[in-house]
Amino acid sequence: MVLLLVIMVMVLSFRAESKTYWEDIEVLKELKNGLDSNSVSPGSCISSWDFNVDPCDNLFSNRFTCGFRCDLNVSETSRVTELSLDQAGYNGSLSSISWNLPYLDTLDLSNNFFSGPIPDSLANLTRLRRLGLSMNSFSGEIPTSISSLTELEELYLDNNKLEGAIPASFNNLVSLKRLELQSNKLTSEFPELGSLNNLSFLDASNNAISGKIPWVFPSSLVQISMRNNSLEGTITPESFRTLGYLQVIDMSHNRLSGSVPSLIFDLPSLQQLTLSFNQFSSVQAPASLGTQSELIAIDLSNNELRGFLPSFMALMPRLSALSLENNKFTGMIPTQYAFKAVIPGLGISPLTRLLLGGNYLFGPIPDPLMGLQPGSVNVRLVDNCLYRCPVTFFFCQGGQQKSLAECRSFAPVIP
Repeated sequence: MVLLLVIMVMVLSFRAESKTYWEDIEVLKELKNGLDSNSVSPGSCISSWDFNVDPCDNLFSNRFTCGFRCDLNVSETSRVTELSLDQAGYNGSLSSISWNLPYLDTLDLSNNFFSGPIPDSLANLTRLRRLGLSMNSFSGEIPTSISSLTELEELYLDNNKLEGAIPASFNNLVSLKRLELQSNKLTSEFPELGSLNNLSFLDASNNAISGKIPWVFPSSLVQISMRNNSLEGTITPESFRTLGYLQVIDMSHNRLSGSVPSLIFDLPSLQQLTLSFNQFSSVQAPASLGTQSELIAIDLSNNELRGFLPSFMALMPRLSALSLENNKFTGMIPTQYAFKAVIPGLGISPLTRLLLGGNYLFGPIPDPLMGLQPGSVNVRLVDNCLYRCPVTFFFCQGGQQKSLAECRSFAPVIP
């Protein structure tokens, strides 16, 4: 009995002297012990961790050089509030770790070689605001348990080997501002995340997401990137009507079709629109004719766009980069395009990039373009039906014009 009391006093005495809460120390030990020892290189943060001394009390010493941060709580006990590992090539699994770190604000394990599934036990990090697991080799499905982290503001799961569907329960992440899921193997339809009223950045590019574009996006979005997936169907105006803060849309390299709706060109904050490498067949002109547009760059190249070149784009005051290459446009090059490239007018941004190659354009080259010097403006007119476009002009170099037979078969009005 006396011996038991002595042991209890010694344990309590150790904990009283320790500045770091004992369960936090256990998690740090679990993390280190779960690593492949061969991946813990000399000079890395974890190679310095020596649990013969108190972690928080010795942080930034040669015993615990880096990798975490501590803060005092109301009981004057140090708690681990941030765990951010260096990019040292750590290899291991997270599955054996309890993650009982209730004060943790940031967990960043990015740019290492962690593998295996993302564990459900991360749901124990109830105060977590930033979770960074980018650039690792995590596999399996995204656990729905992450959806219980209602304080989470930033979620980085990009550049892993994650599969399956994006959980619809992500709608519970009501504090989320940034969601990065790009460069995985995610499939199925993208869920509607309309309840995420704080979300400003969404990147789900380079996956295998299929189905239609979500009917509703959060109205707080500033950037949407969903390029290089298998999205199909049309762009419905309702999906974008409320996105007054949206500055960037990139849905290139999908299977989207139909018309590019006029509403897109009237979004009040939109600066960059990239819809290249899809199957769009037409462009709807906005009622404002683009005069109120904030667009700086438009890329609609490599689609199935037909008809005349959309002249309203020359009226966009800030537009400086326009790519309509490799479509099926016909008719003549609007003189407005040439004037915007050469003499745009007071307070109007000039076109510094005008890419119109790979269409069925015919007729004379607009006079203002004829005076351009190489290097002044990036203009490309090759692979059209412009027989008055000799290679002596820089914008006619780099390829030939289409044959007369091909041009007449597509647009019989060509002389």
